[in-house]
Amino acid sequence: MTLRQETAARTRQSLVDAGLRIAEQSGLSGLSVNRVVDEAGVSKGTFFHHFGDRASYLVALHRGFHDRILADTITAIADRSPGVDRLLLGAGTYLDVCLRERGVRALLLEARAEPAITEEVRARNAATATLCEPDFQAMGWPHPHQSAQLWVGMVAEAALVEFDAGRKLTRLRTALAGFLGAEAGRT
Repeated sequence: MTLRQETAARTRQSLVDAGLRIAEQSGLSGLSVNRVVDEAGVSKGTFFHHFGDRASYLVALHRGFHDRILADTITAIADRSPGVDRLLLGAGTYLDVCLRERGVRALLLEARAEPAITEEVRARNAATATLCEPDFQAMGWPHPHQSAQLWVGMVAEAALVEFDAGRKLTRLRTALAGFLGAEAGRT
């Protein structure tokens, strides 16, 4: 990577980090281009060079947030066979990462109502359900894809509940395990 490319990557990351800080404080509604460039300490021209418009920026924020979570989750479950244990480990990893990430509420809850990223949310949830489908197949569930879709929704909702509490909620995670018919304490 050239020095120019490294500088551009750092600037882009600075803009993303600024957006995550703002999203954590003010939600997506507080993410104006002016506020992002002020927070990042760059010009509007720099913002538009990297993202084109606010909608592209929101998509980049959403993708980056979920790519980090997905990478950690896939690493955690990589050596596991499909089934309940893999689902629970994946969900627990997802929830743990959400607790440490900035902007969780904005990028999980508010993102659903943001027209610029509605399709991105839909696509991400569908891809995650597809990753979970083999687990439901291995458990012998009659409608594995639909079950995986519901599981993704429940785990995302659990992330919001834990975010509001500001900590891991063992009973909530045990309840998630219960929906799979798993014994308490496995998460």
